Amino acid sequence: MEEDYYTQILREKLNEKEFEKLNKIKSDKIIKFIGESILLCNPDKVFICSDTPDEICYIKNMAIVSKEESSALLTPGHTFHFDGYYDQGRDREVTKFLVPKGDKLSSALNQIDREEGLDEIRSLLKDSMKGKTMIVRFLILGPANSAFTIPCVECTDSWYVAHSVDLLYRHGYDEICKIKDNIDIFFTLHSAGELDENMTSKNYEKKRIYIDYKENTVYSVNTQYAGNSVGFKKLALRLAIRKAHKEGWLAEHFMIIGVYGPDGRKTYLAGAFPSACGKTSTAMLEGEKILSDDLAYVRNINGICKAVNVECGIFGIIQGVNPVDDPLIYKTITSPNEIIFSNILVKDGKVWWLDMGCELPEEGINYSGKWYKGKKDEKGEEILPSHKNARYTISLKALPNCDENLDNPDGVELGGIIFGGRDYRGYVPVQQGFDWVHGIVSYGVALETETTFAIVGEEGKYEINIMSIQDFVSIPLGTYIKNYIEFGKNLKKVPFVFGVNYFLRDLKTGEFLNSRKDKHVWIKWMELKVHNDVKAIETPTGLIPVYNDLKTLFKKVLKKDYTKDDYIKQFTIRVPENLAKIERVIKFLNEKVEDAPEEVFKILNEQKERLIKAREKFGDYISPEKFI
Repeated sequence: MEEDYYTQILREKLNEKEFEKLNKIKSDKIIKFIGESILLCNPDKVFICSDTPDEICYIKNMAIVSKEESSALLTPGHTFHFDGYYDQGRDREVTKFLVPKGDKLSSALNQIDREEGLDEIRSLLKDSMKGKTMIVRFLILGPANSAFTIPCVECTDSWYVAHSVDLLYRHGYDEICKIKDNIDIFFTLHSAGELDENMTSKNYEKKRIYIDYKENTVYSVNTQYAGNSVGFKKLALRLAIRKAHKEGWLAEHFMIIGVYGPDGRKTYLAGAFPSACGKTSTAMLEGEKILSDDLAYVRNINGICKAVNVECGIFGIIQGVNPVDDPLIYKTITSPNEIIFSNILVKDGKVWWLDMGCELPEEGINYSGKWYKGKKDEKGEEILPSHKNARYTISLKALPNCDENLDNPDGVELGGIIFGGRDYRGYVPVQQGFDWVHGIVSYGVALETETTFAIVGEEGKYEINIMSIQDFVSIPLGTYIKNYIEFGKNLKKVPFVFGVNYFLRDLKTGEFLNSRKDKHVWIKWMELKVHNDVKAIETPTGLIPVYNDLKTLFKKVLKKDYTKDDYIKQFTIRVPENLAKIERVIKFLNEKVEDAPEEVFKILNEQKERLIKAREKFGDYISPEKFI
């Protein structure tokens, strides 16, 4: 009866052509979701995208016609989009888990009672698409026809969002037509809400992003920023984490890079970095292959750690992309390609952004409207020419270094996993865990970073960010950590675990001790270490490189000399800073992670004891040569 009811609703709301496309889908869950979304949001029209080339072109064109995007740029394929002034990043305050009565999540996670939250979000979505078109997109996360595949449906009234998902995800209509209701499906219902004269969400104070993990559904309203409106980025990551927990795999905030070693050998390394901490620039290192820049699913396949890219595109931070530090990304995004730029500066048919390596215009158009140097907002704060969280959206296949295994249904084997944040004071630039558990705890659980500008309302504050995924964990944090530890223990071939720190400063001068390009050397060293081609020095916090190996790599990779003095400055073990870090992590775990495994405290306390013993022998600041 329920299927007949929603089919009838769809027949009444859709024209014959759109209804026929939807009628090929056999899943009752999908039909019900679309039918309920139409009844709630009350769109004037419904467009069902079945992924034909003509339909994809229609969506791109409508993004321009609707004025959500503009093609007024000189470079073919480039368009730009502006989000509202107060809609420039992921918004923690209004992003909440809907928690059913009787369930419990970590107190570190933002949450609301499920029934209360559903009532609120539905009231905001009620009639939100009146006068507009609902666009229905069918997508898949992970490669098609794979153990990693998760089918998805997004209903949105934003042509910009519908265009963005086309660059970021694999088309799924044909595959979804084949499925029935015995598998998990992820859903997103999004409305930009009422729009102002700039075609941005007007009622930003009523912005809400709620995740209903009971029904695998994301609700998003009164926002256009893609991190809030494209439901299958970090929002659906929260759903995938629960699914992974039930099924014994990992859903992770990972980039994946294919790193070349001797004789053409390629080793895949995954890496977790908080936003704006070097993840995309690591994934895009020149001469290597990019498989993923943001999200990955990781499974134990016959004892081997295999991973895939959840997505097939990049929603990357553009600040700092310049021809010197990031030549490959820079060349790609300044060449003719299908790219959506968001929240940048536009002047004379060109896009401009912060730290792009040239002088910026003193006026133009940006997310605040007409912009000029010195312009201030209503709070008296100066408006930058381009937002710090300005983005570019592009298909991975537009990149010359896109890995050939992007769509491999079997995934790729991970040789190593990297964790890195903004640690100005503590950890050395690169080190390896003594084993899986030590690495996961010391570099992943203890990942500490300065809050970056990709999160609304918080900047210049240190925080623990477990595995760089803490905001997205939809199960108790202690359970998530335990899953991670157990996952490695169940592997026959265990990836090495590394910690990196691209942001170490001189404690006296405050100067950074590395250039942005040095990360390539650390990556090359890790590739060699995975295959035991280089030795390492044991320190209290992990295994660090030998000077001569780095000297050789700096000359080979970067064509520059690497002095012993540089090595000692970078790899000196800073005992007071490392001890303070451990205390912060333990304090956080005691206060915020009610079910933290005892094994975590054991690892941290053992590290503390090693540091104290080393200090007694060598002092507060210990040269790496002391450990040889």
